[in-house]
Amino acid sequence: MALVAGVPFLELLLKQLRGKGIRQVVLGTGYMAEQIEDFFQDGTGLGLQIQYSCEQQPLGTGGALKLAEELLSDPVLVLNGDSYVEWSMTGMSKLLDEKAAEAVMVLHEVPDLSRYGSVTFDLEGRVLEFVEKGSRAGAGWINAGVYLMRRELVAALPAGKPISLEKDVFPGLLGGKVYGLASDGRFIDIGVPADLERAQTLLAPAASDRRD
Repeated sequence: MALVAGVPFLELLLKQLRGKGIRQVVLGTGYMAEQIEDFFQDGTGLGLQIQYSCEQQPLGTGGALKLAEELLSDPVLVLNGDSYVEWSMTGMSKLLDEKAAEAVMVLHEVPDLSRYGSVTFDLEGRVLEFVEKGSRAGAGWINAGVYLMRRELVAALPAGKPISLEKDVFPGLLGGKVYGLASDGRFIDIGVPADLERAQTLLAPAASDRRD
C-alpha cells in the first residue's frame, strides 16, 4: 500500500494486469489484510474481479499459492507485490506452450547484482542456474518476480508450511522445465527506500491513470 505518486503501489500492479486483459485476480494477503480488502473491495472500481486469500501466518511465496490453490487458474500468473516490471503476457504464454515448460519467469538485466539473486539462461531461454544473492557482482540477469506456472506445480506443494518458490521450487525445475523471458522495459523494486523514492517519477505515468 506504499504510495507512488499518490497511488498505492499495488494499484499500479492491478492496473497493469487490467491493461493486459486480465480480469480475475486473487490477492494473497497477510499483513494489513483488512486495509487492503477495504481499499480494493471486490475490484469493481478497477474493472476487475478480486478475491482474497489471507495467511494467518507467513507461508512464503509458494505456501501462499498453495493456500489459494482452489482459486487459481491453469496456468496461473503470479506476481510479487513489491516490484514493477514491464513484461509480455503473449510472450510468456507462447514460451510456456512451445517449450512444454512447467514455468516461465520474467528476467531483467540490472547493472549491479549485489542486491539480487541472479539467473543464467541459454539462447532458447532455458534457465540453467539460480545463484544466491550476494554471490555475484556486476551486471547480470535477475528474476523479476513475474511467473506463469502450471497449476500442477501448486498441487504438488505441501500444505500448511512455509515454501519459497525461488529457493524451494524453481531450482528443482532446471533441465528444461523452467524458462526465462527477458524484459528490457522499466523495472523497480520498492523494497529499498531509495528505489521507492525513484518510483515516484519513474512510475508517475502509470499512477496518473487514477481510479474512477
